[in-house]
Amino acid sequence: MSLLVVGLSHRSAPVSVLERASLSADAKIKLLHDTLAAEPAAEAAVLATCNRIELYADVDKFHAGVAELSTLLAQHSGVALEELTPYLYVHYEDRAVHHLFSVACGLDSMVVGEGQILGQIKDALALGQELHTAGRLINDLFQQALRVGKRAHSETGIDRAGQSLVTFGLEQLAVRVPVGEWAAGKRALVIGAGSMSSLAAATLARVGVAEIVVANRTAERAERLAEILVASGTGVSAVAVPMARVADELTRVDVVVSCTGATGLVLTADDVLAAVSWGSAPDPAPQTPAGLDVPAGLDVPAGLGSVDAAVIARLVDAARDGGRLADAGAARTISAAVEADGCPVGPDGRAALTGVDANSLELHGTWADQGEAAAQRQPRRSARTQTDATAVRLALLDLAMPRDIDAAVHRIPGVRLVDIESLAEASADAPMAADVDAVRGIVAEEVAAFGAAQRAAHITPTVVALRAMAAEVVAMEVARLDGRVPDLDERQRAEVTQTVRRVVDKLLHAPTVRVKQLASEPGGAGYAEALRELFDLDPQTVASVSRADAADPMNDDDPGRAS
Repeated sequence: MSLLVVGLSHRSAPVSVLERASLSADAKIKLLHDTLAAEPAAEAAVLATCNRIELYADVDKFHAGVAELSTLLAQHSGVALEELTPYLYVHYEDRAVHHLFSVACGLDSMVVGEGQILGQIKDALALGQELHTAGRLINDLFQQALRVGKRAHSETGIDRAGQSLVTFGLEQLAVRVPVGEWAAGKRALVIGAGSMSSLAAATLARVGVAEIVVANRTAERAERLAEILVASGTGVSAVAVPMARVADELTRVDVVVSCTGATGLVLTADDVLAAVSWGSAPDPAPQTPAGLDVPAGLDVPAGLGSVDAAVIARLVDAARDGGRLADAGAARTISAAVEADGCPVGPDGRAALTGVDANSLELHGTWADQGEAAAQRQPRRSARTQTDATAVRLALLDLAMPRDIDAAVHRIPGVRLVDIESLAEASADAPMAADVDAVRGIVAEEVAAFGAAQRAAHITPTVVALRAMAAEVVAMEVARLDGRVPDLDERQRAEVTQTVRRVVDKLLHAPTVRVKQLASEPGGAGYAEALRELFDLDPQTVASVSRADAADPMNDDDPGRAS
């Protein structure tokens, strides 16, 4: 076995790099084809999720394989190799197996213990099988990874250590309120109808939202998902709408979950600002501020002269008091207030800035950030402890990679955004369950078993070739006996033939069983070569057996097949 994995994940790379390096469906197909076309690789599979991109391959040369796989990842992800290289990790042979088994159990997930990764591993294997890039090693490896992941979830309490990314995201939106209480009676919009969006919709229905609107570019998939939700028995009302209706639905929903395969933004800051401002009373005509008491050292960005003077005054007060309008915490919500009775924006936050465009909001945030830079010595509470989830007008959960929702929306009053980046920050503080140790033990045990099975399978073609040679010798000797003793009847001839075969089988039984045992141990690869030398086996015969095995990776007769 010469298994090699080259990849990057949320543990090795910032979200901004993962976002740029994400692979489309077409890119994954081209990557697999190009990997097999490369000289060092014999078979390959790609595991690409919202927080990891990994290329698995059976290679004959380690250094050449690392160079080739790294180059291919860079080419198909669109990120220059010199920029991508610092974030790549490499695992080889048993370490590569250990890595995938850990991933399958949820140990390497952003939310430890989540089971969604099993479906993604299954999809990666299915793609490799469909494209015929997955041979015996990749088939055995990924099928065994699925079994190890299921074993971990059934034999331990790893589920208590984590949850799905959707559930974790909803918890971040709900802040200190139980998700069921927070979601009760809400109207939700789910953008996308793929596996992650379907999971999000099912989770929303389970936690008690009253209505779910599904928007997708393919109307049939959206309608199908809506039908499944209605038939789920949760009591949720569900309808499908075309993507052109998303802007209208934003004005009527409380929660949005988006996870599409779009390469650009699905929701811009202007879209969200227009939705939360809909139905609010318009502000008076803009006035040019005069005589404002701007704190020393606080620059007024160009373009703010057209904004309501009262707005600027409140922003100045917030900056002077050390507050801010933007915070890159686990949940990004306007939280300029530093004291409940002196809030410059107000508990709702929308009234003061209704009608202000998204570009001006960016300038407001920059200005407030400058004010905070002058007050770094003051203690600051995180946005998560400052914010009351009940004051949020629109809660947004972006699970796409690259992102679906403009990160600038976190500066809009009354809007709360949780995305992959903020989930990564929040999960870093999540507690680890004691069952994680038990899962690690399962992984170590399964890695050893898989390695032993693969090493034993490596000698199987040699053993098969040895037995084939023995059968040929028996046939030749029986034919010679027929020439010497032509008067034997059929019963006598059959008895002689069976006797000779039993003798040969008994002579070969002990050495072949023992050589398989020895070959399964670390460093046992040399026993196959020794067997070929001792019995002068034809290399072409051994190679033909190997090719037959490779052409049928699901051959149940193979003792090395993972089960």
